Amino acid sequence: TVKLWDTATGQCQQTLEGHSHWVSSVAFSPDGRQLASGSDDRTVKLWDTATGQCQQTLEGHGSSVWSVAFSPDGRQLASGSDDKTVKLWDTATGQCQQTLEGHSSWVSSVAFSPDGRQLASGSYDETVKLWDTATGQCQQTLEGHSSLENVFEVAIQEPTGDPMGQRHMLSQQDVWIKNRSQNIVWLPPEYRASSCAVNGSKIAVGCPSGRVLLLYFKSEYLQL
Repeated sequence: TVKLWDTATGQCQQTLEGHSHWVSSVAFSPDGRQLASGSDDRTVKLWDTATGQCQQTLEGHGSSVWSVAFSPDGRQLASGSDDKTVKLWDTATGQCQQTLEGHSSWVSSVAFSPDGRQLASGSYDETVKLWDTATGQCQQTLEGHSSLENVFEVAIQEPTGDPMGQRHMLSQQDVWIKNRSQNIVWLPPEYRASSCAVNGSKIAVGCPSGRVLLLYFKSEYLQL
């Protein structure tokens, strides 16, 4: 199941039932009216957050769906799977628009750029790939993580002076938060990431201990 909670009261507002196996990822649409859920049952479901009704079931992956992300305008949804592919879906019709192939292991994370023109995908093949969402072509393959550092979370920040924008990547055994390939913050073992999110000068790091670490930076160069 997926549960929707009232963050003010802590009360459960909706229980969304329909997946036949465990749910591995969820994401709200930018306007909050839809929720996407990816599951080990190989499907992605789109839910109406007001009614709790399933609007679409997106089928096509050959294995578990590990990650989902909406485009900034909410018109596209990306899903990363154990079948080594990323799929781009039309959220209005439920049709698959693109199947992005190139990873040699399962895709654990997907994230759109702020303008929606690029998609980043992180994989257990130790790479991050940047894709053109219009053509489905791979623009870059970013390498550098070791065999112990399978990439499971990626984020693309708003562009600054760099036309590609600053990129932040954390891997499962990574002990550093990095900016432009430079180590900037060392993470003690209890704060090493199980998930992360980037918003401007702020980074949220989800820790296996159950804690969330919020880091605030003073400038685009990410100095604490």
